[in-house]
Amino acid sequence: MNKVIITVLGKDSVGIIAKVCTHLAAERINVLDINQTIVQDYFHMMMIVDISAAEESLEELTDAMQKLGEEVGLRIHVQREEIFEAMHRI
Repeated sequence: MNKVIITVLGKDSVGIIAKVCTHLAAERINVLDINQTIVQDYFHMMMIVDISAAEESLEELTDAMQKLGEEVGLRIHVQREEIFEAMHRI
């Protein structure tokens, strides 16, 4: 399994989860876990996805998510699981 962490931050609006998940599904990226919350009007989502069967490379996914984020006014960050874990190790 090739896991990636995707975080999404920004002002809440209708369809954020649908837009992100529609792109992932089209690229054969499986969502393993998802957590989202809204604090006041701010949306935060963290996803763990498996890119083992992905149609696009990690770099292409990163670029596509950044472009999607710009289009809808969000910040979307894509990071390999091992880098995420290393950064958050105490």
